[in-house]
Amino acid sequence: MNSHPIILFDGVCNYCNSMVNYAIRHDPHAKLRFAPLQSLVGESLRKEYGIPPSIDSVILVDDGRIYAYSDAALRIAKYLNWPAKMLNSLLLVPKFIRQPFYKWVARNRYKWFGKKETCMIPSAEVRSRFIETI
Repeated sequence: MNSHPIILFDGVCNYCNSMVNYAIRHDPHAKLRFAPLQSLVGESLRKEYGIPPSIDSVILVDDGRIYAYSDAALRIAKYLNWPAKMLNSLLLVPKFIRQPFYKWVARNRYKWFGKKETCMIPSAEVRSRFIETI
């Protein structure tokens, strides 16, 4: 198993790709690894962890545990540098408050930010942070 936290993301979503690029730039210790949900790795991890297809936005696999929706987004923040790191403290906000807001944004992400025809292709500098095989 990969010892790094893995972010599974919607590889055709412009917003999701922007967030992945932000995470890459602001992960000072390069701990995070990435894989599009639409990739073979993404599909394999979905099967391995029993992640339902209905979850089509960000998923964090960290230390053998799965986090989705706002739980994933806010837990990812702990790996980032300041000021993004402070978003992790929003886990103190009850899930019944933060989850509907997150799901509303996720439902509208294509309408607001657009979508690509294919998954992003990482640059040579960050390719090592993308998981291609398990």
